[in-house]
Amino acid sequence: MLFNSLEFLIYFPIVVLFYFILPFKYRWIWLLVASYYFYMNWNPQYAILMGISTIVTYLSGLFIEKSNNIADILKRDKYKKLCIIFSFGINLSILFFFKYFNFLSENINYIFSKFGLERGVPRFDVLLPVGISFYTFQALSYTMDVYRGEIKAQKNLGKYALFVSFFPQLVAGPIERSTNLLNQLDKNYNYDYDRVKNGLLLMLWGFFKKIVIADRLAVVVNTVYNTPAQYKGFTLIIASIFFAFQIYCDFSSYSDIAIGAANVMGYDLMKNFDKPYFSKSIAEFWRRWHISLGTWFRDYLYFPLGGNRVTKLKKYRNIMIIFLVSGLWHGASWNFIIWGALHGIYQLIGMELKPIRDKIIKILKIKRNAFSHRLYRVTVTFILVDFAWIFFRANSFREAKYIIKNIFVYNPEIFFDGTLYRLGLDKKDFIIAIIMIIFLNIIKLLQRNTFIKKRILELRTTYRWILYYGAIFITTILGYYGDSVASQFIYFQF
Repeated sequence: MLFNSLEFLIYFPIVVLFYFILPFKYRWIWLLVASYYFYMNWNPQYAILMGISTIVTYLSGLFIEKSNNIADILKRDKYKKLCIIFSFGINLSILFFFKYFNFLSENINYIFSKFGLERGVPRFDVLLPVGISFYTFQALSYTMDVYRGEIKAQKNLGKYALFVSFFPQLVAGPIERSTNLLNQLDKNYNYDYDRVKNGLLLMLWGFFKKIVIADRLAVVVNTVYNTPAQYKGFTLIIASIFFAFQIYCDFSSYSDIAIGAANVMGYDLMKNFDKPYFSKSIAEFWRRWHISLGTWFRDYLYFPLGGNRVTKLKKYRNIMIIFLVSGLWHGASWNFIIWGALHGIYQLIGMELKPIRDKIIKILKIKRNAFSHRLYRVTVTFILVDFAWIFFRANSFREAKYIIKNIFVYNPEIFFDGTLYRLGLDKKDFIIAIIMIIFLNIIKLLQRNTFIKKRILELRTTYRWILYYGAIFITTILGYYGDSVASQFIYFQF
C-alpha cells in the first residue's frame, strides 16, 4: 500500500478513528494488526521474514538482559557477545540472501568466465522484500541498545513487534531507535486537535512534494536516464539536476508523511532531512541527508571501529568503510558502491585540503559568513553531490560512464529548438517543474529564518482554512498522475 494511493486515503482515517475509540490497553494490538496488514498488501509471504527478524531480536534482547545476572564477568561478556552474533547472523543472513546473493553470484560467475570455467554459482529468482533494509536495521539497533544497557529488554512480544513493524515508517524510514519509539508505545495519547492538525499539515506538504514535484521531475529523469545514449550535453545536465530534486522530494516526502501520520496518533519520529542541498560541505550534507541512516552507521559501526579516537590513517579507513557499506546498503550494484565511495573520497579530500583552504581564506581576507562565500560553498557541494547521483540513478556502470563522458558536450541549441519539451513533459509541465524547484528552495530558505507553520497557525480561522483547502486543491490540480497509477517511492527498492 502506497502513501500516495486511494487505498491509503481510506486506510489511514480508519486506523486513526479506531485508534482513538479503542481503550488504551488495546491500541497497540490494533496498531500491530494495522501495520502487518499495511505490509502484507505488497506480499503476504514476506511478512514471515519480518516476523522472524522480530522474534530473533526479541529473544536476543531477553537473553542479553538475563545474562547480566551471571556473576563471572568473562562468562557474562562471552554469553552476551554470542547473543549479538546470533541476532546479527540470522538477520544479516536473511538480508544477504534476498538482497545480495545474486549480486555476489554474478560477480563470481564473471570471474569464473575469465578463467574459462563454465560451472558457477546459481541465481535465485526472488523478489526483494519491501523495506527489508529498514526494518532489519531498526531491529538490530534494538539488540545493540539492550547490549549496551541503553534500554531494558521489552518483555511484551506484541509491543516489540509493533516497534519493528510500525506502519508509518516501516518500509522507508526513518529508521527509529528503541530509545525513542519503543518507550512511546507505553504512553496514552488522547486526541489532541493541535497535534492532529500539525501532523496532517506535514502529511499534506509531503503529498505535495511527492505528486507535484517528484513525480513530475521523474518523467524527464526516466526519459533521459533510461535511454542515455540518445542524449548529451545540457540535456544530461538538466536530467541530473532534476534527479537531485526528484530523489530529495521523493524520499523526504515519505519521511514527512510518515512523521506526520505518526504525529496524528501522538508518536514522535526522528527528523530525517534538514535542508541537505543548503549544505556547505559533504560532511554537512551527510548530517542533513537521511539522518536516521547516517546516525545509525555512526553509532553502530563508525564508533565501534574507533571513530575519531584513532590514528589519522585509521580514521580515514573508518570513513571509507562507512561510505562503502552505505553504498552497498542502498543496493546490490557496483553503481551504489561507487556512489558511496565517491562520498567517502569527497570527505577525505575535504579534510586534507582544509588547512590549505583556511590559509587561502586568511590571505585573501575572505569573510566566512559572507553571502558570496556561503553561496560558493553550497554550489560546489551541490555539484559534487549531483555528480555522485549519476552513479546512483544510472541503470548500469556503462551508462554512467557514457553520461559522464557526454555531459560536457556544448549544445545550447536545445534551449531554442524545443528539445526540452520532448523529454516527456510538454512546455507547460516543464515550466511548472522549474517553478516548483524554485518554490521548494524558497520555502527552505524561509524556513531558515521563520517558522512557516507557526505563521500559518497564527492566521485567522477563515484565512487558515482557505489556505488549507487551497493547498489541497493546488496539490490535486498540479499533481502529476501519469497513467493514473500511484507511483512507487524510490527508496522502496532499498
